Amino acid sequence: MVTESGVQALPPYEVGRLAGAVLDTVGSVVVGKRDSLELVLAGILAGGHVLLEDLPGLGKTLTARSFAQALGLDFRRLQFTPDLLPADVTGSFLYDQRKGDFAFRAGPVFTNMLLADEINRTPPKTQSALLEAMQEKQVSVEGVTYRLDPPFHVLATANPIEYEGTYPLPEAQLDRFMLRVSFGYPTAEEEWEVLQRRMSRRQEETFLTPVVDARTLQSMQAALEEVTVEDSIGRYIVALTAATREHPSVLVGSSPRGSLALLLLARARAAMAGRDFVVPEDVKDVAGPALAHRITLRPEMWLRRVDPSFVVDEVLQATPAPASGALPTYATGHTTA
Repeated sequence: MVTESGVQALPPYEVGRLAGAVLDTVGSVVVGKRDSLELVLAGILAGGHVLLEDLPGLGKTLTARSFAQALGLDFRRLQFTPDLLPADVTGSFLYDQRKGDFAFRAGPVFTNMLLADEINRTPPKTQSALLEAMQEKQVSVEGVTYRLDPPFHVLATANPIEYEGTYPLPEAQLDRFMLRVSFGYPTAEEEWEVLQRRMSRRQEETFLTPVVDARTLQSMQAALEEVTVEDSIGRYIVALTAATREHPSVLVGSSPRGSLALLLLARARAAMAGRDFVVPEDVKDVAGPALAHRITLRPEMWLRRVDPSFVVDEVLQATPAPASGALPTYATGHTTA
């Protein structure tokens, strides 16, 4: 299959091989977090943006930089601070004295992978400057629209426990992130391995050899359109998302964008496994990261220490998974069994 932009889709087995090589490369510096790294890569393959929400010092920035290097992407890091302006993200027009006219100076958003570091430390006006870029893959400055070259992905970091001097992300922007990933503390053995690797390389910085390039990544992303989703699994995705809206602990459940995120991420998981079809386990693996940040709990639930991820776990347990067998009705020539 060749997309409208002329990108040739890779076969699923090749996507699985390359994805494994990328994960092995990133895993050489990000120790013991294979499951979380798989989720981040699934979000990238699905064409989405990833929110890395965890405590300081657990490898969020290192993960973003490592993926950019392993995927052969142009990478820029933007430190979000309370005094950051929207123009510092998108760019602005500056007067060129030699030409006697204003010229546009592109901001850091014009890249393949943007690390929005500590995104919750900047005011909503600057946070919203990313919204158009994340959703529309374009930037509008003073009435002029500039397209962002594909691939374009935002990996944002946030500290979930520090509230002083921070600005919580609005629901509209949270919804733009395809999934939210946390790493958690390493085990004692993993932490010791981190120290051993630091001593063996004899320097602070890490440099990874690219496994693929931007064009190959686009071919891997195009392969997801060839991954089959049975009707029963599609309805299972819808049932899971709808159940978050009916849960007694939830004030506002996931939007249909959550269903779409589940679909795309499940396809990515299948392709990463070298398959051209989705199984229910693919959906279950990504349900928490894809839906939990789209759920608003009732105020009293915070007093009971209920977490949105608990709601997703209960929804997964209460919603029957389908048995394989139904054919996808959206595919040409197929009918429901």
